[in-house]
Amino acid sequence: GFRHYTVNSCEFNSSKLNDIEYTHSYYYNKLEYVRFSSSVGKYVGYTEFGIKNAEKWNNGPEVITRRGEKERYCFHNVGIFTESALTKS
Repeated sequence: GFRHYTVNSCEFNSSKLNDIEYTHSYYYNKLEYVRFSSSVGKYVGYTEFGIKNAEKWNNGPEVITRRGEKERYCFHNVGIFTESALTKS
């Protein structure tokens, strides 16, 4: 069978919101075909199919929704991770 999945990730070195990068990637059979990155602020396609999707999503409401995910998803979780790491050290 074929595998289609998405991955949300937050990369950070501090708890400051400006230092966090949020990415939302789409994969098909282990090949990433499109990604939203908060540092770029839009979707970027890596395959022909991904480029078409990125163009469509960048001109629609999807990109506006994704831009808010950095604050909603990452900032909340970085606080939990930082607190957990500090209590164990």
